[in-house]
Amino acid sequence: MLCFVGRVAATSASGALRGLSSSAPLPQAQVLLRATPAVLQPARDYAAQTSPSPKAGAATGRIVAVIGAVVDVQFDEGLPPILNALEVQGRDTRLVLEVAQHLGESTVRTIAMDGTEGLVRGQKVLDSGAPIKIPVGPETLGRIMNVIGEPIDERGPIKTKQFAAIHAEAPEFMEMSVEQEILVTGIKVVDLLAPYAKGGKIGLFGGAGVGKTVLIMELINNVAKAHGGYSVFAGVGERTREGNDLYHEMIESGVINLKDATSKVALVYGQMNEPPGARARVALTGLTVAEYFRDQEGQDVLLFIDNIFRFTQAGSEVSALLGRIPSAVGYQPTLATDMGTMQERITTTKKGSITSVQAIYVPADDLTDPAPATTFAHLDATTVLSRAIAELGIYPAVDPLDSTSRIMDPNIVGNEHYDVARGVQKILQDYKSLQDIIAILGMDELSEEDKLTVSRARKIQRFLSQPFQVAEVFTGHMGKLVPLKETIKGFQQILAGEYDHLPEQAFYMVGPIEEAVAKADKLAEEHS
Repeated sequence: MLCFVGRVAATSASGALRGLSSSAPLPQAQVLLRATPAVLQPARDYAAQTSPSPKAGAATGRIVAVIGAVVDVQFDEGLPPILNALEVQGRDTRLVLEVAQHLGESTVRTIAMDGTEGLVRGQKVLDSGAPIKIPVGPETLGRIMNVIGEPIDERGPIKTKQFAAIHAEAPEFMEMSVEQEILVTGIKVVDLLAPYAKGGKIGLFGGAGVGKTVLIMELINNVAKAHGGYSVFAGVGERTREGNDLYHEMIESGVINLKDATSKVALVYGQMNEPPGARARVALTGLTVAEYFRDQEGQDVLLFIDNIFRFTQAGSEVSALLGRIPSAVGYQPTLATDMGTMQERITTTKKGSITSVQAIYVPADDLTDPAPATTFAHLDATTVLSRAIAELGIYPAVDPLDSTSRIMDPNIVGNEHYDVARGVQKILQDYKSLQDIIAILGMDELSEEDKLTVSRARKIQRFLSQPFQVAEVFTGHMGKLVPLKETIKGFQQILAGEYDHLPEQAFYMVGPIEEAVAKADKLAEEHS
């Protein structure tokens, strides 16, 4: 199948070149595929970029080929650099094309940021003279925009005087900050076993339907609401319904205020129905909005991306459309470069920080797939969601043994937290190794010590579950936010054997340990 796709892409690319040869006769040796990005200035002048529209006297070209989302444009003079934005003229809706390749001396191959239906050969195209520019600043708060910065919430234009190009260099090494501090989420399993760092990059890994989006919504609920600064949510190639639900939930909870300018979050959407060009760039649009708050306002920004796998998937589609030979599992040959270019911009500087939470879909639950495997390298903390745990009815279905954090270090989290976390992981690992014996011989064949290990491990496993505020409608349990001290205390007491007499179901879907004790009393009353 992949070979076939490669042949089709290569054939269409060569066909496009043959189609151009009549209007632009070039020797075959001169038809070069150049991929040199436009010169990017490290320091941005936001005020100077007063408009995203093309400048007067910009180069004008004409469309010579349309192959799906790929559009070839010929310029008689002034060939636009790679990554420049071009605008198609004579259309009711704005269509932006991004330069991806140079074909010879007068033609560029571009990727469309919207549908190419209705395009015709010979149509005029204007070079904007810069990459895609989007509105940034406080005016974006409470608004939803698309990949090219157009508002899509039917509330009129975004009235800002500041615009920024979505392509930029990562901050200089000297500008970065290295302070380490824990970001408390109120979710027991996360705070105890794989804590998040302020200004760090966090990945939520999981297959289809194990609860990535619910977990990211709960994090928005707990962290973004309690957090005084601004948040940016980038919806990359996910369900439009979920994006719509999130927007209305934020209005109801007051995170977005439609009446005045007190909103705390900016939303950037490029959902499943968008062409690959838009899905491959919408994460950069969201990141650019967050960078403005970090660099210009010195804010500690929260950046939520759901789902970063769709960014890779869209890059793979674009790569095939451009006729590049695919690498492992059909992904683009530039997979690591594309991911690295974006992830290196999500960082903490001396001016402010960006803490990013990224949901990462794992195809067929295979963590060795190149897309999730490439993302692992960039993260400070990984929260792995497991189907096996979800099947036990334990939510959030976080795998306590697979999830990791760079700041799980006694020098950062303290000795007490570190010892309790490692104690919990050890007892769960011991239980895992005993499960084969239990399956074959049964519990009766275990030693008394092993029986105690199994009993405590099962209580810990259930105590790692927690009712979420965003899932109250589905579970019927009131959502709980547990402070870190309470979390450590509860697990410490279970490990010490203080609750060996309580039934394991008392620990299921509760907040702090006191609720488990109260639930045990209630169960005893019902039983009697």
